[in-house]
Amino acid sequence: MTVIINNRQRRVKIEKELEEALTRLAERVLGAHGKDRTEVGLTLVGEEKIQQLNRDYRGIDAPTDVLSFPMQEPGETQAGGEPDLLGDVVICVPRALVQAREFGHSFRRELLYLTVHGLLHLLGYDHENETEKRKMREKEEAFLSGVNGNEE
Repeated sequence: MTVIINNRQRRVKIEKELEEALTRLAERVLGAHGKDRTEVGLTLVGEEKIQQLNRDYRGIDAPTDVLSFPMQEPGETQAGGEPDLLGDVVICVPRALVQAREFGHSFRRELLYLTVHGLLHLLGYDHENETEKRKMREKEEAFLSGVNGNEE
C-alpha cells in the first residue's frame, strides 16, 4: 500500500509527524476495505487551487474543503501485478483551519476527518441521501475513534 502526500500550499506548515499520522490513518481505512495493494494520493492545497478544481470538475465556482478524484470505479482492480491506483484526495488547508474553529476541535482532527471523508468517497461511499449519509458518518467516526489521543 502506498500513500503519497503532496503539500502544495505554504500557508500552514504541515509537520512530518502530522503527515505520518495522515498516512497511518489512510492505511487503516484502505486496509479495512481490503485495499492492501493500492496507491492513493493526498494533496494539500490552498483556496485558489481547490476553487479551480471545484469549478473545473464539479461546475461549482467556490472553494470547498475536500475533493476526491477516483481513478477507477469502486470494486474495479488493476490488471496484472500492478497496485490499484485508487485515486486522489485533495484537501483545502485554509478551509480545514476555518472548519476546525467552527466545530471546536483541532486543525489536526479536521485534517484527519477530511482524509477519511475523501478516502471513503474513493471507496464508493456517498452522502446523497440520509441513509448513505448516516452510513458514511458511522464509518468516519469509527476510523477517527480508532486514532489514539495524541493523533487527535
